[in-house]
Amino acid sequence: MWRRFRPVIGLQVLATIIIASLAAWMAGVHGAISAALGGLISIIAGLVFVLLAARSAEGKGKSAGEVIFAALKAEAAKLFLAMVLLWLVLATYEEVVVVGLLGSFVVSILIFSM
Repeated sequence: MWRRFRPVIGLQVLATIIIASLAAWMAGVHGAISAALGGLISIIAGLVFVLLAARSAEGKGKSAGEVIFAALKAEAAKLFLAMVLLWLVLATYEEVVVVGLLGSFVVSILIFSM
């Protein structure tokens, strides 16, 4: 399971680095930090999804309904964690550059959906 997601996570990291570099050039150090945080939020949420999905895939002989339910639980956990982390950053980081944070987050989430 991890082998399938490694290239996607690597691409998320690369995109986060590129966007953080652009944000640093356009908005300074806080732009870079904001973009890095946005990408990291998505990467962490994606890793939680993979962990939960891999754990549910370990059991052999599961029905299609059980597999779908496990995938939906993993997706719900990913979305919940992403929302909590976004709220945490927006609530605590006073110098956040919202465009950088959300831009990097959205790009990273879109890459994960590949």
